[in-house]
Amino acid sequence: MSTLSRFLERDDFSSNRHHALTYYWRMMFFRKPLSAFRHHALVVLTVGLICDAAAESPKLGRVATPEELAAWDISIGPEGAGLPPGSGTPRQGEAVFMAKCVACHGEKGAGKPNDQLAGGSGTLGNQAPVKTVGSFWPYATTIFDYVRRAMPLNESKSLSNDEVYSVVAYLLHLNGIIDENETVDARKLPKVRMPNADGFATFTRGK
Repeated sequence: MSTLSRFLERDDFSSNRHHALTYYWRMMFFRKPLSAFRHHALVVLTVGLICDAAAESPKLGRVATPEELAAWDISIGPEGAGLPPGSGTPRQGEAVFMAKCVACHGEKGAGKPNDQLAGGSGTLGNQAPVKTVGSFWPYATTIFDYVRRAMPLNESKSLSNDEVYSVVAYLLHLNGIIDENETVDARKLPKVRMPNADGFATFTRGK
C-alpha cells in the first residue's frame, strides 16, 4: 500500500494532510517522477487542502452594503458626471481653507510644508517647472474629485459638498481662473477651462 493510501485510510488523516502534501511535493521535485495515480492523488489532496483552508478560515469581514459601496463610488470624470448637488464661492472657500487647509498648504496656497497650490503659470517648459492646480491640472472637476476624497489629509472625506465646491472655487480664484464673485456648482464646474487643458495627450488603449 502506498504512503498516500495509508494517509487516506487513517482516521486522523485531516491532521496529516499537510505532511502528506509536503512528502509528495518533495518526491515530485527532488526524487523520482510520480506515477499517474500518485500525481492524481496529489492534485486531489491539494484541492482538498485549499477547500479545508477556506472552510477553516476565521471568516473575517463581511459583504459590503450598498450604502458603504456608494460612499466610495465617488469618482468624478472630466465631463463632471457624478458631481453632487451643492455650490460654493471663493469667499466661502477661503474660510474653509483657512480652517482646514492652510496648515499644510500655506496662506493662499503658497505651499510648505506640503504642495504649492497656486502660481507656476508659464513654468511648465522650464527645467524646474512649478506644477500647481492652476499651472498643471487639466480639469477643474479633478480638483473636486481629489479634495472630496483625500482632503484634509487627517480627515479625508469629512468635507460637505458645499465645502468642497467652496474650496475648489477658492483655488480656481487664487490661480486667476474665475472671478471672486463666481459661484461654482455641478453645472458650472465642468465648463471651467483650465490653463493646461491642452497639455496632456489622450490615451487610447490598444493604440
